[in-house]
Amino acid sequence: MPNPSDYIALGSQLEEDSEETEEEQEEEWFIPVMESPWVLAEKESKNGEATVCSNAGESGENSQGNEWNRGDIDGLFCPICMEAWTTTGDHHVCCLPCGHIFGFSCIRKWLQQQGTTKKCPQCNRKCTLKDVRKLFASRVVAIDGESQKRIQSLEAKCISLDKKNAVLIKKEAEWKKKEAEWKKREALLQRELHQLKEKTIYLEHLLDVKPRTLGHPPSMGGYCVPSLGSEFNEQGPFILQKELGVDGARLFDIDASSKIILMTRRLQGLGGMHVLTKMSLVAPYTRQDISLPTGSKAVRDLHICPSDGSLSLFASLGKKLSVLSTKINNFILAYDLPAPAWSCSWDLNGSHQIYAGLQNGSLVVFDMRQTARPLEFVNGLTSNPVHTIYSLHNSTLPSGVTAVLSASSAGICQWNFGGSEERQPVVLETGNQGACISLAYCPSSDDIIASFRPRIDNSNEMAYSQHLLTPAIGQGVQGSHVHLKRFGSNCYQKLAVTCANVNDVRLPRSAVMNIESHGCLFASGDELRGELVLQELPSFTVIQHLKLRKQPIYDVKYVHDVDGGLLGCLCDDILQLYGNHALK
Repeated sequence: MPNPSDYIALGSQLEEDSEETEEEQEEEWFIPVMESPWVLAEKESKNGEATVCSNAGESGENSQGNEWNRGDIDGLFCPICMEAWTTTGDHHVCCLPCGHIFGFSCIRKWLQQQGTTKKCPQCNRKCTLKDVRKLFASRVVAIDGESQKRIQSLEAKCISLDKKNAVLIKKEAEWKKKEAEWKKREALLQRELHQLKEKTIYLEHLLDVKPRTLGHPPSMGGYCVPSLGSEFNEQGPFILQKELGVDGARLFDIDASSKIILMTRRLQGLGGMHVLTKMSLVAPYTRQDISLPTGSKAVRDLHICPSDGSLSLFASLGKKLSVLSTKINNFILAYDLPAPAWSCSWDLNGSHQIYAGLQNGSLVVFDMRQTARPLEFVNGLTSNPVHTIYSLHNSTLPSGVTAVLSASSAGICQWNFGGSEERQPVVLETGNQGACISLAYCPSSDDIIASFRPRIDNSNEMAYSQHLLTPAIGQGVQGSHVHLKRFGSNCYQKLAVTCANVNDVRLPRSAVMNIESHGCLFASGDELRGELVLQELPSFTVIQHLKLRKQPIYDVKYVHDVDGGLLGCLCDDILQLYGNHALK
């Protein structure tokens, strides 16, 4: 049986054999390499024969013979083999615990050649192969303190430049904003200067006893200063004062006290929007568009309040009856109606009640102090639209009773509101004249003119009334004007009837004027002759023909103030204003 001490001796011998075998394998595996160039440089520098630069900034030659300095190769080449290291493969960039960087294959060979005393080739600090760590960086560059200072200085300069640029950009934006404000102010001043020049020219014209020219007058902001040319009729009471281009206008009214005109217009373009336009009658004749309430559609009638010129009443096809304040250019009331509104009127005896005539023939009375519901609602005698409505003076009516005069294609009637007695409409007798297409009333004289055209078919009366909405121009037909006068509360007398050329498509508008020196006059359009005809009542004698520049005639209005009377006629895109020189 073997002795245990034999086993121990055998194990020691095996260990010694394995160590010798490993040393032999290690000597066969590693190939001797030259010492580090930096170590050689230090050794050779002692002998005065240095071949590699050891100080940063000193120059030498690379493998291609080109001049270089240490700053160029720091961070690019392995200091052992002077070859570029890589981020992959055997020559991977790595570092020792002391921080010096080498290629992995070079530092491995170096350490394996050192035997038991393995040291860093640059600082001689002890290390082993296990201490080597690979670095994963695309490039390692060493920057000295001086370069770091220069970089920091450049960064500080860049930051300073960025701040200066930001300040300059901010100042540039402020200057551009100020420049835009100056240009806007300059344009405003130029416009005011132009308006003042126009006003000066207009005032100079008014001071002239005789007109400067007998030809076509100069244009002034859409108006024309009239000359006493062919349109002046010495036998008539009116002369042309102004002409205004008003694209898309269909209705208008004049406030003589405030010197303004309100008109309804439809803007050009597909699906043109309906707006109101307020314009001054004083040079430079400024104008301003006002939007209608939502859903109003086209305005069918408008009237400025006779007792308060700052309020205006509008009836529209959007089932709206609206009140506008011209002081703030905003609607202060908007009543919803059961049917489209075709006409409206202020109450002549007070400023609170307003009236509306509807498309279904009904009449509605509102009190502006009660906005919840109508004060009165009455059904018409027919379902024909009420195209005209006027408030009557209550001087001959019982106390507490108000009356309105309405007109539809079926005829004319008076409606009484208020009081306790039974109220039935009073139908005015006009004879078999046809379909009523227009009604004019003068409150100061109680003169009434009703215009008629032949009735073709009773079933088409509705269609006749609706033709006002289309811009087509009719050929004109032979119609008639009937003069009525009101006597008492419900009494009317037919004074005269005359033939007239009336439009066969539209619902024309006319005006009755009470002029002190000429009596009562009637202004209506002659569609065949293209003129506005002034006739004396009750004889219907023609006293003046006012030639119109365009056709058809959309609206006619007359107002009277302390300076005289002003007659307006709205044609296709032109509003002509005539002054009554007999009152001046």
